[in-house]
Amino acid sequence: MVERSEQLKPHNDSLPLENDGEGSVPVIDFSNSKKDVEVITFGCRLNIYESSIMEREALAAGAQNTIIVNTCAVTNEAVRQAKQAIRKLRRERPDAKIVVTGCAAQIETADFASMSEIDLLLGNAEKMEKNSYTPLNLDIPEFERVRVNDIMEVRETASHMLESVGNRARAFIQVQNGCNHRCTFCIIPFGRGPARSVPIAEAVREIQQLVDSGTLEVVLTGVDLTAYGQDLPGNPTLGVLVEALLKHIPNLKRLRISSLDAMEIDDHLFELMVSEPRIMPHVHLSLQAGDNMVLKRMKRRHAREDAINICTRMKARRPDLIFGADIIAGFPTETDEMFENTLKCVDECGLTLLHIFPFSPRKGTPAARMPQVHGTIIKQRAAALRLKGDQKLAEYLATQLGKTHEILVERPTFGRIDSFVPVRLIEPAEIGTLITRTIIATDGKILEA
Repeated sequence: MVERSEQLKPHNDSLPLENDGEGSVPVIDFSNSKKDVEVITFGCRLNIYESSIMEREALAAGAQNTIIVNTCAVTNEAVRQAKQAIRKLRRERPDAKIVVTGCAAQIETADFASMSEIDLLLGNAEKMEKNSYTPLNLDIPEFERVRVNDIMEVRETASHMLESVGNRARAFIQVQNGCNHRCTFCIIPFGRGPARSVPIAEAVREIQQLVDSGTLEVVLTGVDLTAYGQDLPGNPTLGVLVEALLKHIPNLKRLRISSLDAMEIDDHLFELMVSEPRIMPHVHLSLQAGDNMVLKRMKRRHAREDAINICTRMKARRPDLIFGADIIAGFPTETDEMFENTLKCVDECGLTLLHIFPFSPRKGTPAARMPQVHGTIIKQRAAALRLKGDQKLAEYLATQLGKTHEILVERPTFGRIDSFVPVRLIEPAEIGTLITRTIIATDGKILEA
């Protein structure tokens, strides 16, 4: 499942990635921008990656005064906020050409097509095609306003050569797209299509270009990353891909792997993650719950014992590893006892970085038809999980006092250590560099060096 660290919020690459889980309405000011092409991104890191490609292709095609809205469909609230942003855009930029794409556009095509504010609607496959961004002539009779085809028929993932995402500190690289699973709460497979992978040789070539241009850290991302290779000849696993990247790109300093399914971490990948120093010691699991009945009703592929086992085994081999996880609070039918099992699982897995999502029924999913937990209880459980996460993070940060770390600088006074924990820098440093500093303080949320 794609990592949902920024769902419901427009992306700003100058800010640290974080999530408050509440889905508050973003305040967006579009009125003062003077760029030929602007991209407003909602959703996951994969959307961030694809938005960078769309911006590049639109500029290369000569697009002017064009705004691309890359939507998210993970919850009903995500769709609502995208529509709100589109209406705001049209009010404040009446002369701009508005292109809307992403998972919400793919899944709810008719709904978005009925919005008069939109000049062009693109599906998730069409948004990656170069010819989609030729200057829009809205007046010609043959202009095709809605270009959304059946995503389930897509079988290829193109290798998009991307120079950088944001700044040269870190680049997100899509090596996998789509999902063949059907978790009962998730609509994303119907927006992304079937699982498909970028061939190893193309991934090596793309990442080598990034590294040669100065990128220090590469993050592998995908919708269902541990499904990598199932559609390729010979069925190479994610572990085989990671080994090839490390072997053939010796000047790649740091490799980070985004959200993983606990049941699909193959033995090859496990050994690399616990022994290879260039792989960052941060494992983010698509956990979702810590109770077996809830996991079964979610149609997840792991039990709580599987998650505990993988974390225990990894930590025993590489003690500096820290774990993060996505957890849904208040899934339908969740009882107090089931929720307590999830709370306990945070301790039993040794989780430090939690992304908490109050359950929100998504139209078209089986979970939306299940008996729902009362909204007040959902909020209480989400708050309890966030409190637990705050405590775990504060405990970890306290252990780092006095230690010396290599820090990747993302802004002049902000960076991250190898475990992805944020650091405030007392003395400014150059963006996109690795510096060595000693941790001198923490406020329980961020380190200071």
